[in-house]
Parts: sequence; structure tokens; C-alpha cells
Amino acid sequence: MNIVSDDIQEVTAAPARVDMYTGIHKALRAFMADTLLAVGRMDCDDAVELAQVTQRVLELLGACASHLQHENEHVHVAMEVRAPGASDAIAHEHQDHLTHITRLGNLVADLRGAGISARPAAAQHLYRELSLFIADNFWHMQVEETAHNAVLWSRYTDAELIAIHDRLVASIPPEEMMAVARWMVPFMNPAERLVLLADIRGKAPAPAFQAILDTARPHLTTAEWAKLARGLGLAPVDGLVEA
Repeated sequence: MNIVSDDIQEVTAAPARVDMYTGIHKALRAFMADTLLAVGRMDCDDAVELAQVTQRVLELLGACASHLQHENEHVHVAMEVRAPGASDAIAHEHQDHLTHITRLGNLVADLRGAGISARPAAAQHLYRELSLFIADNFWHMQVEETAHNAVLWSRYTDAELIAIHDRLVASIPPEEMMAVARWMVPFMNPAERLVLLADIRGKAPAPAFQAILDTARPHLTTAEWAKLARGLGLAPVDGLVEA
């Protein structure tokens, strides 16, 4: 029996449920797309720009590797407890992604070490390989958001899913959490953004909540910030907030 195929039809018909994938996947899609665009427009004859853009690539690769680990250790474990075999296909793809991440890291090193005449070709190679990695990840995330959610929703209550998600979030170091917030909060829609930050405010210390607001604020439009501040009952003051 193909557990994923049997359950996937439930996704479109199901009422709103706790979704552990949508927020982080919006963050990853935004980070991936922005980084790819940066590599494509990079002036590889400019040493400073080359260093900055390739560092962004490495940061993206690090974020992707961490995301895979978090899913393996929390989401896949939960799936396997109640639906053995349901995460097998994606788990194999995770291994492929780790291999691709290593290869992309090597291409960054090659580009950084290339002579001036060899840099354009090395940059183009990195750009194309990064494009393929991102394309594969976009398809991969779609499967997780549909098939994996179907498995989770059919076997866990929302309260149980929240507990799984909270354990996952608690395992993330503060520095990584700030990096995630930079890409997650701005690229959610207003309703998702408000729900996320209201939840964080209810669970995190006040300084941590403020740090996340400070991280996200420069990447929100004036209208987006006004909606968020209003929803949270905060008064916007030059990019900061007052209770």
C-alpha cells in the first residue's frame, strides 16, 4: 500500500489544519530565489561582491542542511511512528539534497579560487547547478506540503502537531532562528504573519520577540508593518514598537 498516495486526496478537502511546512517553506523559497538572482547578476570581477554573494550561497546551503536535519529528526520520526514507510521517498531525496549541497559548496570554493579569466565560467557553472538544486527543492517542498501533510493530518490531532512543531522550534539555536525569521516573516501573507508572531509573543521571552520584530521590520513594506502592528496591538514608532 502506498500510504502517501492513499492519503493525499485528503489535503484539498480538509478544513484548515496545523501546517508545519508552509511558513518555513515560504522562507526557503524566498531565500533560494533571492540568492539565485544574486548569483545571476553578480560581477565576478568585483572581489568584494564575489565574496558577499558566495557567502550568501554558503549561508543558504547551511540553512537547507539544517532544515533537512530538523525535518528528519522531528517530522519524519512522527510520520514513521504512525505511518511506517510514509517518509521513505522524501528521506532518500534528503540524502540526494545533502550530496548536492556538498557539490555546490565545492563549486563556491572553485569560484573563489579561480583566476580572473576563469571566474565567468565558474560563476555560470555555480548559477546553473544552484538553479537545478532550487528547482528540485521546489518540487520536493510541494510533495511535503501535500502528501506529507495528508499523512500527518490523518494520524495526528492539531494539538499533537503543535507539540511536534514546538519541540522542533525549541531545538533551533537563537542565531539560526533569527536567520529563519529574516526570510519567513516578510514573505508570509499578513494573516500568516500575525498568527506566527502572536504565537511567538505568547511563548518566547519579550527580548526574543522584539529581536524577531527588529529582524523582520526592514524587509516589510510600510503597509505590511502597519497591518502587523495593528494586529498585535502595537504602536509603530520608527520601525520599533511600543506596547
